[in-house]
Order: sequence, then C-alpha cells, then structure tokens
Amino acid sequence: MRLHSKSELATGSKHVRSAQLMSVLLFGSFGILMFGPLAFGAVEPWSIFIVETGAVLLTLVWFAKQWIDEEISILWNPVFGPMLAFGVLALLQIILGISVYRHDSIAQAMLYCAYGLLCFLVTQTLLRASEARKVAVVLAFYGTAVASLALVQGVAPNGKLYWMRQPLSGGWIYGPYVNHNHYAGLMEMLVPIPLVIAVSHLAQEKTRVAAGIGAAVMAGTVFLSGSRGGMLAIFVELATLGILLLRQKKEVRIALGVVAFAVVLISLLVWLGGKELTTRVSSISTEARGEISGGMRLNIDRDATKMFAHRPLLGWGLGTFPVVYPQFRSFYTNFFVNEAHNDYLQLLAEMGVLGFATMSWFLFIVFRQVRRKTHKWTKDISGAVTLACGLGVLGILIHSLVDFNLQIPANAALFYVFCAIAGAPPLLQRSLKRRRIETEEEQLLPTSEVG
Repeated sequence: MRLHSKSELATGSKHVRSAQLMSVLLFGSFGILMFGPLAFGAVEPWSIFIVETGAVLLTLVWFAKQWIDEEISILWNPVFGPMLAFGVLALLQIILGISVYRHDSIAQAMLYCAYGLLCFLVTQTLLRASEARKVAVVLAFYGTAVASLALVQGVAPNGKLYWMRQPLSGGWIYGPYVNHNHYAGLMEMLVPIPLVIAVSHLAQEKTRVAAGIGAAVMAGTVFLSGSRGGMLAIFVELATLGILLLRQKKEVRIALGVVAFAVVLISLLVWLGGKELTTRVSSISTEARGEISGGMRLNIDRDATKMFAHRPLLGWGLGTFPVVYPQFRSFYTNFFVNEAHNDYLQLLAEMGVLGFATMSWFLFIVFRQVRRKTHKWTKDISGAVTLACGLGVLGILIHSLVDFNLQIPANAALFYVFCAIAGAPPLLQRSLKRRRIETEEEQLLPTSEVG
C-alpha cells in the first residue's frame, strides 16, 4: 500500500473541491434554465429576480473555483464577440441618453447580462461528452414531463395555471405558460434533443425508443396547443432533420422513419384535436380566445417598421418598444400592445441597424459552427449535441417571424445557451480503446492499490 504525503493529500482534496464546484456550476446553470418555464416563463418580477440573482451567484462560485485552482482559466466561445458588442451598444444607449426610457433599458440590459453569464458558465463547464449525455437526458426527461403536464391540463382545464394561479390579464393558457405560443416556443427548442437521440447511434435501442416517444409527446402538444407558429417551426425542424439523414446514404431508412413519424403524428393529432385543431391550422384570419388577430399583427409590423425608420441607426432603446409604440399605432384596439409580435422588427426598432447587424453576426457564427461540427453527428456526441441545439435555435427563429418568444426570459435564456453550446469548441471525448484499456487495468490491480 502506497503512503501519500500531506502535500499530495492537499492537492487531491483541492481537485475534489474543484470538481464538485464544476458540477454545481453545470447543473446549477441548467437548473435556472429549467426553473424559468415552470415559473410561468419567468415574466414576473420575482422570477426575473431569481434568474438574474442565480446567474450572479453561480458566477461568484466560478470565481471561487478559479481561486481554489489558483489560476484563471477561460475557454473562449466565438459567440462571445457579438454578445459583448451587443452589450456595448445597449450600454451606449443608456449612457448617451439615446434610450427614451432609461429604466426599461437598464432592466432589459440586466436581463441580457444574466443570459450572457449563463452562456459563459455553460461554455466553461460543459466540456466533456459524458456531461453532455447527462444534460441531454435531463432535458429530454424535463421536456417530456412538462409536455405531459400540458396534456393533463388540456384534458381537465379550469382556466388557471397549475389549476391554482389565475392569470392577471387573461390569456390562452397551455402548460405553465399564459400564452400557448410561448409554450410552443419552449417545446420547439426541447423536441430536437430526444429526437436526435432517437435517430442517432449514440444510445441503446431502449433509450432510443423512449426518446422517440418523448419527442412525439412533446411535438404533439405543440399541435394541440393551437400555436400555428409552433406547428410551422416543428415542420421545419423535422424537414431539416430528414434532409440531413437523407444526405447520409446509410441513414435512408431512418430518414423515412422520421417522415412516417411526422405523418402519423399529424394524422393522429388532427383526429384527436378535432374541429378546433383543423380550423386553427387551416385559417390565418379566424382567431379565438381573445388573441391578437393576424390582421392586427400585420398592422403592428407596419407600425414597427415606421418606428425603425425614425431612428434607423441605434433605435429607441433596448426594452422601450411598449413605451414608444403608442405614438406610432395606426389602429384602434382594446389590447395593450407590449411587444411587436415579430422579434426581428422589434430588434430593429429598439436597437437599430447596428443592433440588428450584431445579432446577425451572432447567428452567422452559430450556424457556421453547426455546419462545421455536425459532419458525423449520428456517431459523434459533440456533433449530435450541436445539431440538437441548432435545430432548436432554427425552430425558434422561424417562430420569431410571427411572435415574440425571445422577449420571454425563460425562452430567451434557453435560446442563448443553446446558441452558446452550438458555437462552443467540440466536446472532449475519451476513445473507446483508451476506455477499454483503463477498465482492464483497474480489474487487474490489487484491491489495496485500487483503494
């Protein structure tokens, strides 16, 4: 039996504490991301406070880890450049008095700082393929659980969130969200995770079947929620995944399986959803349950374009759309129009051409990295994770043409973190050969030495 010196024991203890803090940072970050949707999308002051405070506290834990390691080690992510540039633009709006309402701009800038901190923490902690597997399983199970809750709530609704909380200003409740479109936005980002697991070669057959069932449940609730933007986003995600599978000649059978999955799913949903679902899909003008109509959304889009034309360079200020919009509104309504119902136009109105260009740079980097890292995604965990995140980002970007999911903190935080994961360097993986050798060596060592 080998004796260890005090210095060796101290070093080993330091490494253990550092590894423990790493786990706290990783799962704490994703814990915040999973808290947001359950807290009604994190749209209320108390839930926004928890998200922002949680991100700051985890960052302090990261500094504590650096102190224990006695070095500052930062892994750079290509998306950090445009994110920092966007933050500088928002800061200039506040300092130079460009924002027409500094309070709202400061509040929104603090929220974007929280998103940035979460992206930074995930980049620093999600480094290994084994960690990515655990996170993927957790998110797939989480998404299925939330979708199951939404299904049960849809069968026995009482007009309240969790059957207990009455929405303050009404809405079309689905799952834990007041607005069914925002529930669909959450599922658009989560569905690709179990879907990619189901069609890749990175899990056992039982796990793949379970993942496929989870993906079907999650995608099904998007259709049952009645969100047309969500339905379109799911179609695009499935079509993109099918095309990627067809491009790999060995995966034709799986690609056909994805197509069959989509056809059966839609047929079943039309049957289960009945007249309400078919009417919702086929109509672009008939609205229900007090929702802003499609025609009204087009009017808001035109008005937002006029807002942009008045301040094209740096916009009116981050988060100031509801303050500025009334002076540009061209129609009468009883609704309070607090968002543009088009994330791209709202970005132009609030941040101008410079802000829009910065966000375009951000998305260019994300999809460039997705293209580079997904060549062997069916057998490579890093490529599979990147593809799942990329599909989720693509879905929410499609939906953002007709809604404002990226103004909902829970969905926006998940979107930015998925972008950071897609843009990060490839995950570290141990080769199967090395893993097999290590296992054999452990089996041959005497019990005393292993201990």
